[in-house]
Amino acid sequence: MDRLLRSIKIEINEKIYKKDPQSSDLGKKIIEHGILMIHELGFEDFTFKKLGVQIGSNESSIYRYFENKHKLLLYLTSWYWGWLEYQLVFSTNSIQDNTHKLKKAIEIVTMEIEEDSSFTYINEVLLNKIIINEYSKSYLTKEVDKENKEGYFTIYKRLADRLSEMIKMVNPEYSFPTSLASTLLEGSLHQYFLRDHFTSLTECKEPSSVTLYFTDLVFNSLNIKKNG
Repeated sequence: MDRLLRSIKIEINEKIYKKDPQSSDLGKKIIEHGILMIHELGFEDFTFKKLGVQIGSNESSIYRYFENKHKLLLYLTSWYWGWLEYQLVFSTNSIQDNTHKLKKAIEIVTMEIEEDSSFTYINEVLLNKIIINEYSKSYLTKEVDKENKEGYFTIYKRLADRLSEMIKMVNPEYSFPTSLASTLLEGSLHQYFLRDHFTSLTECKEPSSVTLYFTDLVFNSLNIKKNG
């Protein structure tokens, strides 16, 4: 899978950026250090002016790639979900048994992230922490309906659709496959947030327990035994 991922470019909706940051060294530096600074400072305190100082470039050069920091956050979250989608597809493609395939999918989307050497300018571990802490800020805005129509959240929704289809393959009679799929994606982020900040509100102290919790949740909802 590593060799395949090295040849993959994750395609992001062109309306999110002015110039594709994957097309130049400066663009990749904006992404690389943007991740580092948002993780360090938080999204509210992060600015393009601070990023420009960090990368030794004019603030105006960053605006040639992104209209504002909200669009940068949309780009980073879209890239993350696209990367996770590739992990899901490659890890489950050869699994024939539907129950085993869904179990593997749950493992992929709830796992603790490890850095992927296929993308040298993106630290997936820190990006995952940004997703856990900042992802909701990409869509809890007045512009969400407009941005949704523009396709800004297509990759995330496509990942949820893949999970929904896997759920339906296990139990075609289940009435809420899409709701369960979106609960799995959002809920796993929330459990990691609780683990890091409100530990008394979750039993999921370890990454394996997050996976175990959602495996139980999904298969109990489907009334299917988790054999194998």
